[in-house]
Amino acid sequence: MKRTTISLIAVATALAAVTGIASLTSPEGDAAPQNKAAARLPVERSSLMCPAPSTSELAETLYTSFTPAAGEDAGAGGDAEKPTAELRPSASVLADTDAAPAKDDKDADADRDADADRDADGEKEAGDSAAAARKPAPDKPVVVLEAPGKPVAADADGGEAPALVGTATGALAPGWTAQQTTTVPAGGGRGLLGVSCTAPDTDFWFPAASLAERRQDYVHLTNPDDTSAVADIELYGKDGELKSTLSEGITVPPGGTVPVLLSTLTADKADDVTVHVTTRTGRVGAVVRSADETDGSDWLAASADPAGTAVLPGIPADATSVQLVAFAPGQEDADLKVQLAGPTGTITPAGFEKLRVKSGMTAMIDLKDVTRGEAGTLVLSPAEKGRETPVVAALRVVRGKGEKKEVAFIPAAAPVGARATVADNRDKGSFLSLTAPGKAAQVKVSVSAGTRGGTAAVKTYTVKAGTTLTITAPVPEGLRGTFALTVQTVSGGPVHASRMLEVPDDGIPMFTVQNLSDDRGTVSVPVAEQDLSVLDD
Repeated sequence: MKRTTISLIAVATALAAVTGIASLTSPEGDAAPQNKAAARLPVERSSLMCPAPSTSELAETLYTSFTPAAGEDAGAGGDAEKPTAELRPSASVLADTDAAPAKDDKDADADRDADADRDADGEKEAGDSAAAARKPAPDKPVVVLEAPGKPVAADADGGEAPALVGTATGALAPGWTAQQTTTVPAGGGRGLLGVSCTAPDTDFWFPAASLAERRQDYVHLTNPDDTSAVADIELYGKDGELKSTLSEGITVPPGGTVPVLLSTLTADKADDVTVHVTTRTGRVGAVVRSADETDGSDWLAASADPAGTAVLPGIPADATSVQLVAFAPGQEDADLKVQLAGPTGTITPAGFEKLRVKSGMTAMIDLKDVTRGEAGTLVLSPAEKGRETPVVAALRVVRGKGEKKEVAFIPAAAPVGARATVADNRDKGSFLSLTAPGKAAQVKVSVSAGTRGGTAAVKTYTVKAGTTLTITAPVPEGLRGTFALTVQTVSGGPVHASRMLEVPDDGIPMFTVQNLSDDRGTVSVPVAEQDLSVLDD
């Protein structure tokens, strides 16, 4: 008898034995349940990445890390003996001029001149020449979270703070959230820059980026894994995709981060650009840092996945300029109805009733001071029922006037879902916007203890259909330090939310806005059943 035949018989015998044992140990010998719904269980591992905060020596950065207490989700995650949640410095990569960290205007101009002398073939990968310039990551973690329910914070000063890469395991993994907030009081990167540290993915859309002369926009790519990731960057202006020979095959080394200056990827200039980041291999965290010579700077997070309806929550009541940038990634044009959900209902802004977004092209409309003294949420929906064309969108929002202006970005937000959290809330200047674009909804808002003391609290709010409820974030009693804020949908329709943090400085209304989207703290685990049909020929 051939060896192959003997092996097959042995495998079949072993499977039969295992099946027999399973039958004997089944309660009362019952057959496996049929059509049983998949269970939702807490995740056992989460990853987050925070970009390098700034190159300004005046920068002051605060990191805040938080995991909701087990009572705020479906249960504790995993069975690890000692759960961990740490943010550690990544290895920084200084590639060519197309992947260098932010510099002063003069240095940036010199970089562009050097880039113009690059070989015409343009096939040089951004990470290939970076090995000699790569700085190894220190072993000591920057932020260590030890228990759910109480946030921890750490700070860093100056322009040398690296990007951070982190992992949470066990009971600290479900809903793990981290916030990076940087204050730069002066210079080209002036502003309050806030970003919720991102989870790794393979596909990101960033409407509202720019190649304008007054702007310096960098996309920061961070790789959390032990193997290299290879990313592509596509740029789309008002007439379609912009020509580029330097945006493909950008290598992001294991545990490393690569900042890429968008203006070095193409010779074209465009005031409004949509950036599309994808990976050929591996996964990355991606976020865009935008600096404007006159309006300040902030982080632009990725838009929610392309969808027929886009909800952009939390436009401040005192916004002096609101610009909407949208992009249709599919094969069809999108005809959108533009509405503003305010405190009393949904209206159509006069003169901005509809927006047409051509396929593969970036569209922008200047909504000016659309809120007119009342905070609200912009809702984009199909102009014609039954004809949904997926779009991505973001708002560029300015507060203040003259030399006392500050900018922030609000990308389209996914619903809060079961639960969403934002960290780094303060006793003053934290505002929560809740929007129910369809049905009315009830939400539970939980505030944690502070990083240095305070008592957690819970409040419940009702959001009427088609309205935006804007509240000053509840503050924990006896607060010391900063606190986390968790929103849970109790009943009703989908809710979209954002948090605005403002820190005025010398008359400048510095602010930043972060969306709250489902933290994916649980995962669907299907029921496994034995199937001996796989043994049939």
